[in-house]
Amino acid sequence: MNNIDRIFAGQGEAAGFAEGYTAYFSTLLQGLDRGAVARVIAAILQARELGNKIFFIGNGGSAATASHFANDVAIGTRCARKPFRAISLTDNHAILTAVANDDGFEQIFVKQLEVLMQTGDVLIAISASGNSPNLVAAVEYARACGNHTIGFTGFDGGKLRARCADCIHVPTERGEYGPVEAVHAFLLHLIGNYLLQRVKREGGGA
Repeated sequence: MNNIDRIFAGQGEAAGFAEGYTAYFSTLLQGLDRGAVARVIAAILQARELGNKIFFIGNGGSAATASHFANDVAIGTRCARKPFRAISLTDNHAILTAVANDDGFEQIFVKQLEVLMQTGDVLIAISASGNSPNLVAAVEYARACGNHTIGFTGFDGGKLRARCADCIHVPTERGEYGPVEAVHAFLLHLIGNYLLQRVKREGGGA
């Protein structure tokens, strides 16, 4: 039984469950490593300064987070003059299915990085478990190229937590996808809004 099971067992009705779930979510937010958040922001800002790309990857709900994150960083910052070159590698169905069919699902991100990644680019891998083989393979490829790797993880952090140069970890019990993905969504908005404010302060909007 994980925390979500316990909240439901203790509350039963929807209003009580909502109260317990909200309290648990607040606890996870309060436990975030602010230093890790700052390091991730610094890596994104450095990539922008150098004209390098920031790649986002994930599976399932985390694929949606990757797409949302890339949108908010690349477009939401309203900064065409000095852009954040953020790209989600989860969005091209033709590429994903072609690579999965020809090379295997574990290669869907590596094969894209082989074509797109250059020295100085940043890879951000988003995974609740931290153990998705296609994400781990992509991180290992980026590391082998000498590029900066960042993980957004949950549960115990899995393999990604150990392999990424920086990691924002949301410690939960295994299987608590909802709370982990909700915190990751919170983080993308926190980071996106901070970057937008930096652009506004520079007077560098589109």
